[in-house]
Amino acid sequence: MPGTIDFLLGPGRQSLQHATSLMRSAPDVFLTGIGASWNAALAAGALFSMGGRQVYMQEAGELLYFTAIPRGSVIIAISRTGRSIEIVQLLAKAAASGATVIGITNCADSPLVRESAVTIVVPAMLDHAISVNAYSSLLITVGALASSDTTEFASVASPLLSAVNKAGKCLELWQEQLQNSSWLASDADYYFLGRGPSLGTCHQAQLLWEEGVKMPATAMSTSGFRHGPQEIVKDGMRFCLWIDQTQMRDQDLSVAADLRELGASVMLIGENLPSHAGDLVCQLPAAPPHWQFVVDMLPIQLAAERLSRLSGVDCDSFRICSYIVEDQHGLLPKKSEATPNAD
Repeated sequence: MPGTIDFLLGPGRQSLQHATSLMRSAPDVFLTGIGASWNAALAAGALFSMGGRQVYMQEAGELLYFTAIPRGSVIIAISRTGRSIEIVQLLAKAAASGATVIGITNCADSPLVRESAVTIVVPAMLDHAISVNAYSSLLITVGALASSDTTEFASVASPLLSAVNKAGKCLELWQEQLQNSSWLASDADYYFLGRGPSLGTCHQAQLLWEEGVKMPATAMSTSGFRHGPQEIVKDGMRFCLWIDQTQMRDQDLSVAADLRELGASVMLIGENLPSHAGDLVCQLPAAPPHWQFVVDMLPIQLAAERLSRLSGVDCDSFRICSYIVEDQHGLLPKKSEATPNAD
């Protein structure tokens, strides 16, 4: 993560400025991605909104098949490899619609780079399978783009770098907390709840549970959970709540207390949290306002890795999914020869 921040302040600065200029001149801006990249978009979308900049948020498959893109629009497309089928096909749709594409990726040799008006290629090593390292690099980059359109990324870069470095020193403590806690259980039901930029984090946590732990999980906004889904709460359920730096803290701590009273086990992630407010409380170092989401993914990444070990599964490999989804048909690899027709 520190390397990504340094890149955006140095070699990547010109591309970031060019992308910002394109956004400011566009009548409509779409922010898109798929999989982990879409979760990064969710976090950045909150930054755009808080800065008063309207962007249309649509997952790449929905934008590709169910949206008319107005001429003159700008599409910010996030993709770790730049080769996912929805992203590749969206490039053709953008060209036909007269839209301009800003690409954010980790791979310089990709269709997204070749066909975008400007690309921010983040020099981060790709993960072997599940996106952890690459996710963080894309997350910071699209956040920087959102910030550059409102308050200038350079103003938050130094305190953000400090938060990232301090978070790195917390990893051993968080691992020890996870090892000594009973919050992780291979036979439990898991819910992830968050608000604002951390809503992207809780959806990424869900993806980590499903990709890495091979276990179902649910992610939603804390406010949305209070309007009906709380009926599922029962003894032994596990909840993780991300507590915002300033918004709705007391209300969300009240939600955590009520979940515990109903028999659930609660993990909390945030800054300056009461140590008794959850069954497992991971304290985050101070980050710039609204930028907590850059480091609040780290404790739950560690949790997913540990739970995969407890469950006896390999968190760094896929059983069904391919590393890059490059076609639109089914889930399983197709046989080279079709089954003969019975007729």
